[in-house]
Amino acid sequence: MSEPVIICQNLKFAYPGQEGYALNGINLTVGKGEFLSVIGHNGSGKSTLARLFNGLLTANEGKITVFGKDVSLRENIAEIRRHVGIVFQNPDNQTVASIVEDDVAFGPENLGVEREEIGRRIEWALSAVGMEKFRTATPSRLSGGQKQRIAVAGVLAVKPDVLILDESTAMLDPRGRREVIDVVRRLNKEEGMTIILITHFMDEALLADRTIVLNKGEIALEGTPDKIFENGDALETFNLRLPEISVICQNLRAAGMEIGNDLTPSRLAEDILKNLHSRGIFSAQTGKPKSAQIISDHLWDIDIKNLSYTYSKKSPFATNALKGVNLHIDDGEFFGIIGHTGSGKSTLIQHLNALIKLPQAEKRYHKPKAKKGVVPPPEPSVTIGKFNLADKKTDFKALRASVGMVFQYPEYQLFAETVFADVAFGLKNFNKNLTDEEIEAAVKSSVEIVGLNYEEVKDKSPFDLSGGQKRRVAIAGVIVTKPHILVLDEPAAGLDPKGKKEIMELLHKLHEEWCKTVIIVSHDMDEVAENCTRAAVISEGRVFDCAVCADLFARESELRALGLDVPLTVKISSLLAENGIAVQSDCTAKDFTSKVIGIYGGANA
Repeated sequence: MSEPVIICQNLKFAYPGQEGYALNGINLTVGKGEFLSVIGHNGSGKSTLARLFNGLLTANEGKITVFGKDVSLRENIAEIRRHVGIVFQNPDNQTVASIVEDDVAFGPENLGVEREEIGRRIEWALSAVGMEKFRTATPSRLSGGQKQRIAVAGVLAVKPDVLILDESTAMLDPRGRREVIDVVRRLNKEEGMTIILITHFMDEALLADRTIVLNKGEIALEGTPDKIFENGDALETFNLRLPEISVICQNLRAAGMEIGNDLTPSRLAEDILKNLHSRGIFSAQTGKPKSAQIISDHLWDIDIKNLSYTYSKKSPFATNALKGVNLHIDDGEFFGIIGHTGSGKSTLIQHLNALIKLPQAEKRYHKPKAKKGVVPPPEPSVTIGKFNLADKKTDFKALRASVGMVFQYPEYQLFAETVFADVAFGLKNFNKNLTDEEIEAAVKSSVEIVGLNYEEVKDKSPFDLSGGQKRRVAIAGVIVTKPHILVLDEPAAGLDPKGKKEIMELLHKLHEEWCKTVIIVSHDMDEVAENCTRAAVISEGRVFDCAVCADLFARESELRALGLDVPLTVKISSLLAENGIAVQSDCTAKDFTSKVIGIYGGANA
């Protein structure tokens, strides 16, 4: 290893009022110029470790040195924070100024850097992240990816030797993730900056020189990414999962194919081709998968026509978020909505339970008089089952009991002193005739449906729970009213791999048992491909396309041009197709693997 920049010796840390250690006996050395990835389940201690590295927290036992300075000594903290910068998960929590250049200047100013040098650092930092054109922009009006790059620039302006990214790409769209990770890799390779990347995205962890796996506050595994991801059983033990590409490799090997521990689509495509060529197969085409049949009585269809919406209308900051959206979602679908940050996805779903009302539904609305010789634009309409959202007389309270909404950041949706009070709030408001016994039974059932122990959590503050538990409580507070339609904005974002799997399994369980329609907004193309019957792509406030996933993701180049990605199986299939092997799957890993094995076995699956 190169010269050490961070050394942890028998590091222990416990949060006040909580049992046990969040970190227990950590011994770790980070070398100069190293790219280290840190993975682990929610609550494993990843963020705690990051905060200890630059003195945001102080260890209970053990020792941390940064460039030879003891982090526990108060007189060293300012100097250590010059060396170690952290970019957090939510860029909005790091924004302190109303102008980009002022935000980037905040760190150097607080460190007493001279004004002329601050100007040079602002220019350098914005250039490093490709945001120099936005120097005088307002951060609140930037996309998520742009905000995160500004957050990175703000840390870079301090000129740190070590950059820590704590789930900094978790809430970004594919383009935003690529932008941030590209900046980080360039800083590591070209500037020699030490990078510590805390992530739940296994494909990001694969980019590192070394990976450590944290489990219950301890280092469970350590090594190069390819070694770490060789053992799926061990990762499962630590509440993690193998990357999807590793699972595909394992299944192909189980079928007799000679496949290495491939960690990129190109390497896996090469290995598949070698196996097929060894059997004399140089061209093949599989049959197109059948679309899922949805049995529906159409009582809860969603029909959206001519939907437009402008934020800050009639002001200098007017923004057209939706521009004539037309979309139909059948009763009974498990439907996906995808699009780049700022495309209008969240604005669209907020219309579904009238958090944003149609103009005609507002009390003071009067139809504007048509101008002579001008054809008026068509009025927007949204109908959900029996509810006409353009009608002032609609029972919007009943609508909201029937259309449940779970937002992107669950902590923003939680507010009560206890889990019980939080989950019961909506139920009490929608039905004031329930007895205390009926309320308790409904809350208990809802909490247990989402996989939490009712007796253990009912009296706890929701803010004392882990991220995954908060997400479950937020969902419990919505499903307690048994809505016909459930809408979730990034339901699995920020969760560890096992948590993501459990949330999606929960949603399918609800969908199968009583929830007529589930709609998820997601930046994860594999998540949409694996779970949704159909999906709509929203771009610049319009519907780019709405189709079954196999047809939607077939438009790979167009989706990439929109700043989106495609599922892993589509990437591999494209590479195979260039070499005469056409694998037409439904984009799920299971179906793709089955089709490849079918070709290898000499018969199309």
